[in-house]
Amino acid sequence: MSVAEARPDSRLLLVRIRAAVPSLRPSEARIAKLFLADPAGVAGLSIAQVAERCDTSTTSVVRFCKRIGYDSYRDLRIDLTREATRESIGVDSRLVDTKDIDRGDRLDEVVAKIALNETLSIADTATNLDLDALQRAIDVLVGARRIDVFGVGASSVVRLDLQQKLTRIGLTTLGWDDAHSAWTSASVLDSECVAIAISHSGATKDTLSYIELARKTGARTIVITNFADSPVAVAADIVLTTAARENAFRSGALGSRIAQLMVVDCLFTGVAQASYDRSTAALNQTYSAIVENASR
Repeated sequence: MSVAEARPDSRLLLVRIRAAVPSLRPSEARIAKLFLADPAGVAGLSIAQVAERCDTSTTSVVRFCKRIGYDSYRDLRIDLTREATRESIGVDSRLVDTKDIDRGDRLDEVVAKIALNETLSIADTATNLDLDALQRAIDVLVGARRIDVFGVGASSVVRLDLQQKLTRIGLTTLGWDDAHSAWTSASVLDSECVAIAISHSGATKDTLSYIELARKTGARTIVITNFADSPVAVAADIVLTTAARENAFRSGALGSRIAQLMVVDCLFTGVAQASYDRSTAALNQTYSAIVENASR
């Protein structure tokens, strides 16, 4: 394999850096945050300048490069330039600044920042999504006797969306946003059941307990998370990874929710397509039931 072939996909560079942050050493985490805050600006810095700005050594910068798949800082700079250029092409000048929402931002700037954050979260997730894992998830859901879905906090909104979608096509789907209820339900699942957990961080203890309980019963487990190396992801059979862009103003509920909903839509559509006739009939039946009863 040539050096060019061995290098990671430049389109996923910032995705990989975001995903790596929770597991990095403090010095490496400072480097990662510098790269994420200003990709275009950092692309013009030397390795010594990056080390100076992050109050660390050039050795730490080299180690950081290797952690995200690069043998040299030069290759990393090239791909960082490509990624920064890709994101800026065709984007309104108001949207180029992807920094956190500031106290003094005008309303149009707030709208612009949120629009870019969510647009790029969807685009990055589509590029990063493991299609083999998605297909495996679709296959186990199509054949499931019962499906349980668990999500707390912001993830509970996504949980409800998935539960309603699967119910609309005739799949027995229960949803939980209370840990005790979810654990109780997970403990009585079996090998014909599927347990789905939604967690942006993948570190929520209640969600981890839910997945571990479900696996003990023999149920197949699916996780939707932003971090493939997180505890919840490691414990699951199938992992569907988002590539959300969050900011400190409202971490865990802006880009992450949009990215999770995108994955949910892909999952639902795949299941509906795999059982097309049954799903179409169920959608028509549920629609008719709503229309007929709402008109009374």
